[in-house]
Parts: sequence; C-alpha cells; structure tokens
Amino acid sequence: MSESAPLTWAEFERVELRVGTILEARPFPEARRPAYQLLIDFGPEIGLKKSSAQITQHYTPAELVGRQVQAVVNFPPKQIGKFRSEVLVTGFADADGYIVLASVPIRVPNGSRLI
Repeated sequence: MSESAPLTWAEFERVELRVGTILEARPFPEARRPAYQLLIDFGPEIGLKKSSAQITQHYTPAELVGRQVQAVVNFPPKQIGKFRSEVLVTGFADADGYIVLASVPIRVPNGSRLI
C-alpha cells in the first residue's frame, strides 16, 4: 500500500480523468527527454487538447494516431519550451522505467469520464 495519505471521495471526484482519441502525434525534439506532441479529441464538451508525452520507447507517431488514451484534463497547463501542454496523459512505467499508456480495452465516446 502507498504511504501517502488516503484521498477523500470528494478529492477523487475533483480529478477529471477522461478518454480522448489521438488525432496527431509528432516528435518533440525541443523536449529535454524524448517526447511526442499529441493533439487529442476529448469530444464536444472539452474539445481538442494538446499534450507532451514521454512515450517514445514503446510507440511511434503512426501507432498513436487513432488510439484512445486516458488523461487528466483539469490540471493547469504546463509550458514546455514553446509548447503548451494542456492535459496529462496517463500511463505506467514498465520494468525499465519506460511509459506504457493507460487505455480502455473497448472504445468509448471521447470525453467519457472515469467513474
């Protein structure tokens, strides 16, 4: 079990973890660590959002386009050089520390929220 303090239900409800479909993925050579710039469609309520994701070890840009991902959409944007990352795409580190994307096994509508 984690050593951090337990969350309250109200704290968990504040995290907006949503599903979106990657429309564009391109290399981000200006990033300090290898990364891609992603354009993700979160449906009509949220719209299109950009993210920088350090997922280059397991994925190519072509493999990412059309893939649904889970992202936190209510963190404040983060400026990475000239790029503004608007959402945090989620994943898990493999045995070597490289990120494997969290995903849903069956397609769901863009913008669906984790409940």
